[in-house]
Amino acid sequence: MVRTQAPRDRRVAEGAGRRGERLAGWWLRLKGWHILDRRVRTPAGEVDIVARKGSLVAFVEVKTRATAAELDFAIDERRLARVAAAAELLMTRYARPGDDIRVDVLLLAPGVRPRHIENAWIAQ
Repeated sequence: MVRTQAPRDRRVAEGAGRRGERLAGWWLRLKGWHILDRRVRTPAGEVDIVARKGSLVAFVEVKTRATAAELDFAIDERRLARVAAAAELLMTRYARPGDDIRVDVLLLAPGVRPRHIENAWIAQ
């Protein structure tokens, strides 16, 4: 039986993703956010980080790429829709009455400052 590299590639990507999420959490905390949860799974999808800053709760999708040029293609409408659907299911768990809620994206690549896209999902 010949083994392919797919499982190893998946493990490498998973490791890079977890490192990116740790870095994203650190960066958000430096910007005054409190991390409420990480890697929250729902039937609609997963939210990488749930964070609070005052009365604002952000459901954050984190994307890590090998180069800054790849960041422009790291997120698409389909993926954002899944995060938004998951956030809708999770709102009652993390948000208090009167809180504002949004979906953010945090893009990471070596050698560049993290790019935080606030309110990345606007319901259609």
